[in-house]
Amino acid sequence: MRFGVIGTNFITERFIESASLIEDFSLNAVYSRTEDRAKEFAAKYNVTSTFTNVLEMASSDEIDAVYIASPTSLHYEQSMIFLQHGKHVMCEKPVASNAKELERMISTAKSHNVTFMEAMRSTMTPNFLSIRDNLHKIGDVRRYVGISCQYSSRYDAYKEGKVLNAFNPIFSNGSLMDIGTYCLYPMVVLFGIPEKIKANGLKLGSGVDGEGSILLKYEEHEAVVMHSKISNSYSPSEIQGENGSILIDHIQNMTKIEIRYKDGSTEDITQIQDKPSMYYEAKEFIELVRAGKLESEINSHQNSLRVLRIMDEARNQIGLIFPADTRSLDDVVTYTPNDRTADGLLDLIKGLSNEERWKLLDKMYNEYYNTSGIRTNGDIDY
Repeated sequence: MRFGVIGTNFITERFIESASLIEDFSLNAVYSRTEDRAKEFAAKYNVTSTFTNVLEMASSDEIDAVYIASPTSLHYEQSMIFLQHGKHVMCEKPVASNAKELERMISTAKSHNVTFMEAMRSTMTPNFLSIRDNLHKIGDVRRYVGISCQYSSRYDAYKEGKVLNAFNPIFSNGSLMDIGTYCLYPMVVLFGIPEKIKANGLKLGSGVDGEGSILLKYEEHEAVVMHSKISNSYSPSEIQGENGSILIDHIQNMTKIEIRYKDGSTEDITQIQDKPSMYYEAKEFIELVRAGKLESEINSHQNSLRVLRIMDEARNQIGLIFPADTRSLDDVVTYTPNDRTADGLLDLIKGLSNEERWKLLDKMYNEYYNTSGIRTNGDIDY
């Protein structure tokens, strides 16, 4: 299957390295905002087709599918363009900035009869499937605890006054979106949508959350989710049942899974995961396309939508509003070969040249952070 990739970062590198272990995977094209970066990245994988325009890439007959690993705020517009051009789309988590975007993306995928899947790697691994298949052993579930707290390598720069992508609301980022989703997605796959949600969080001066927690009420059990980009946690996640508990060493990677029964006995239900973690989601996606299926049974449209609706409600309670939340879904960009704007963010401002759009966004960016008392270097880093 001929893939194109959007994003020239370490996540894309991991995806390519993982997917390359699949016989039916072929990397045919690379997109980047700049030609030099696109060619530099493509050269590492002996790829000759590069693009600096999303519409050109989506219109190309050189690819069948695309893997999107750009900032979250760009997922909607980029995915929509490829879906509308009949390309299968595998989009990094979180798949959209909010549920209303995802609803439109799902509808478009179905209307164009193409496969569309969120790239949530953990729920595709053998160890998550082992959790699902052994869940009955612990009896009635009474509590789910999902913990993902990882001190961001970009937080030190933030504390010095430089706001990078990870703490920039323009890109729909923050702890809940980047880290919390790893806790929520397995929960939704296993238990569905909760009845009630109560969210708390620390809102940073940049406009994103640094850490937070969510208490979720189900009919017969509760769930607790803790996430952070400004502190570490060394506690496992777990599912507590009346007969025992399933301990998960790390909710993002799930490398060791153990059942501890109430009688004191233990059972190791860890499965062999001898492939990189992104291999399993890539394999799932390719198999779906080959089978003519539009969605995964695990990383399904419904599960992705449920997770985003939970995050929307949590953000509403915390008071986190992204620029993407206020834009119209009808402002999807129509690209032309010479249109090299910032993939839709700038195209929300009509009637301006590209140079004028860059200047205006840069001005808005600096004014936004100056009102928060945060210094910036004047550069938009992505």
